[in-house]
Amino acid sequence: MTAMAHEPLTQEEVLLEGFLALDTPEGFRAELIEGEIVVTPPPDGDHEDCIGLIVTQVIRKSRTDMQFSGNKGLRLEGSPRDHVIPDGTFAPTQRRLYRGADPWMPCDGVALVLEVTSSKPGADRETKRRCYARGGIPLYLLVDREAGAVTLFSDPEGHDYREHCTRPFGKPVTLPGPFGFDLDTSDFL
Repeated sequence: MTAMAHEPLTQEEVLLEGFLALDTPEGFRAELIEGEIVVTPPPDGDHEDCIGLIVTQVIRKSRTDMQFSGNKGLRLEGSPRDHVIPDGTFAPTQRRLYRGADPWMPCDGVALVLEVTSSKPGADRETKRRCYARGGIPLYLLVDREAGAVTLFSDPEGHDYREHCTRPFGKPVTLPGPFGFDLDTSDFL
C-alpha cells in the first residue's frame, strides 16, 4: 500500500475546520469573524424585543413579502475567515432562500441583515459591518442600544458600505426597496 501525498492545510483551513467542529453550550453562538472565533452568550430580553418590533413592522409594512430568519449562519464566498450569524436576516419570500439551505448558507439573495448591539457592540459596529459589505448584502440595519440610535448602511463596495443614515431612537429610518417604508423606532426608547 502506498501513501498518498496531501497538500498541507493552510492556517485559514485549519482555523475553519476547528471552528466548524466547535460544540458551543446551549444558547451560545459561535462565529468566525475576520479570522477570529467569537462566542457570544444568549441575549437579554430588551435585545429580543427590538428584533421583534422590527420583524413585526417588516411583515406588516414591507412592499415585498419578506421571510425572516433569526440567527441564520451566513458564509461569505471566497473568504473562509467569515462565517457570521446576524440577529436577523430578511429575504424576499418568493425566493424561499432558507428552504433546503445549509447551516452556513451563502449571502446571495439576502436583502437585509439586522444586528442589535449587546455584549460586544464593537463587533456589530465595525467587524460585522465589513463582513456584510464583503458579502454584498445590500442593507445592514444596526440598532445601537448604547448610542440610542439606528443606522442603515447601504451600497456595499469592497470592505464597507458607501452610504449610511443614522437616526436617534424615536425618529423613523427609511428602508428602501424592496421594503419601501419608514421604520418606526419610537418603541426603542
